[in-house]
Amino acid sequence: MLSPLEISKIVIETLDGKKAKDIKLLRTTDVTTLADYFIICTATSSTHLKTLSDEVDEVLKEKGEAVLRREGHRRGDWVLLDFACVVVHIFLQEARDFYTLERIWSDAEDVDISEFIQTENI
Repeated sequence: MLSPLEISKIVIETLDGKKAKDIKLLRTTDVTTLADYFIICTATSSTHLKTLSDEVDEVLKEKGEAVLRREGHRRGDWVLLDFACVVVHIFLQEARDFYTLERIWSDAEDVDISEFIQTENI
């Protein structure tokens, strides 16, 4: 079983490898019981959004971490993947601007992910 931080690292590496934009990792342990970490990123199209969510789901499934719940995939502008201790939010830019999760969860710690990624997507 992977730790929440290990899951987060795998997700961020996967999103970065598939060219997700503006990836953020929020440590939410001290502000909510929903999850230990929220990962937020932006996809460039609805096809890209589906690719990102499918890839995260597949990579974690291979590591023994199945998604507990998937929301929003039918709408095409956002997807939420719930892995219990880590919740992944993938948005198109307009939806990300609308939901403003970083503002809503501004009390959460913004974790430096520079060591997890290979490109300048942060």
